[in-house]
Amino acid sequence: MAGKIVELNADAWKSDVLEGGKVVVDFYSTECPPCEALASKFTALSELYGDDLKFVKIFRQGNRELSEKLGVSSSPTLLYFEDGKEIADRQSGGIKRSSIVKTLDKMVGSSRADAIHKSIKSFTSEYDVAVLGGGPAGLTASTYLGQAHLKTVIIDIALTGGYMSTTHQVSNYPGFIDPQQGFMLAHFMSEQTKGAGVDFRSAVDVTSIDLTKKEILIDGVETIKAKKIIIATGSSPRPLGVPGEKEYGGNGISYCATCDAKYFDGKDVIVIGGGNSAIEESLFIAKFAKSITIIHQFAELQANKQAQEEVFKNKSINILFEHEPREFIKNGSMDMSVVVEDLKTKERKTLNTNGIFVFVGFIPNLTGFPESLEKDQFGYLVTDEDMLTNIPDVYAAGDIRTKKFRQITTAVSDGTIAAIAISKELS
Repeated sequence: MAGKIVELNADAWKSDVLEGGKVVVDFYSTECPPCEALASKFTALSELYGDDLKFVKIFRQGNRELSEKLGVSSSPTLLYFEDGKEIADRQSGGIKRSSIVKTLDKMVGSSRADAIHKSIKSFTSEYDVAVLGGGPAGLTASTYLGQAHLKTVIIDIALTGGYMSTTHQVSNYPGFIDPQQGFMLAHFMSEQTKGAGVDFRSAVDVTSIDLTKKEILIDGVETIKAKKIIIATGSSPRPLGVPGEKEYGGNGISYCATCDAKYFDGKDVIVIGGGNSAIEESLFIAKFAKSITIIHQFAELQANKQAQEEVFKNKSINILFEHEPREFIKNGSMDMSVVVEDLKTKERKTLNTNGIFVFVGFIPNLTGFPESLEKDQFGYLVTDEDMLTNIPDVYAAGDIRTKKFRQITTAVSDGTIAAIAISKELS
């Protein structure tokens, strides 16, 4: 292995981990994009902390019995041991360098951590194009750019795929007769982009962005310099701003049916919203939940007619029109209550439920970007027909830009246009 990393099998677990002092263990798998995203970080950190800690990798698929015994059910998963005892919270999925460093610093102690941090050498990587965001717009643009032999890098604070990867089914993407699972469509796009020779910086912290100099600092260590930048950071679910929402997000309140619907098998669920996402996701949740109550502020649904017809036919789904949530309350460790207000009578009542899903639209992901970018009244970026923003050599594509419709297909279109415009300029 590169760096100070030891590859182990289950038979060496006792001697090399439980009796190995301070040990960091990476359970990884093959054909695992999150594992690939972690690998370079794990190697770099092993070179920094390797004199103080032992870094170990274990192939999860080849050591199933050990993985099951330890309760390791996903890849990658990082475990931290000291004198045979697990000493920190496990980390899995899209693991950021900063979260690993925080744990490693505790393991080596503050004075040693300070010395290690002082030894870190920053470096610069130069590209033709840097693409911020790895959703359908960013992946499409990068594929075109890579195929045009332009040195391109995708930078994403999460794993590639964007919101598409959490969509349970995509039923209208060209070329597929049957509906596709969102995470598989994201996988296909990512693999195609990798095949075009594009570099990836996934699950990173973007420390700073200078659109004038075309410089992006990631993880406080690597500066990406580019001739052109594409902003394709997409949008995120809009919060309601209701008391209790922030406190119970991820602990009773969810924004992702694909992620969490399976946990409500045979239970009662409330869905907030009445647009396409709310109604389509309600139909998916109905595959698991015993009952669903949709709370919608208007007298009619705003979703497409086909989805509406399916909801109205589903006997497990009830709709509470012209109501809005006013407070979320936690009842014990599992259940929730929602205080709702009748918008006509102003009367309030409390609805008890096992879980809540919120689908009320999206907001643009522009944290950390300069205010000099021109935006519309809703905060989305304004571009010309080539996807160029008001800042020279800076483009925007996908859900981040002002547009009438936001779909995977329109994001792909934006990415295509931006990439072709850039390719013509740099060729």
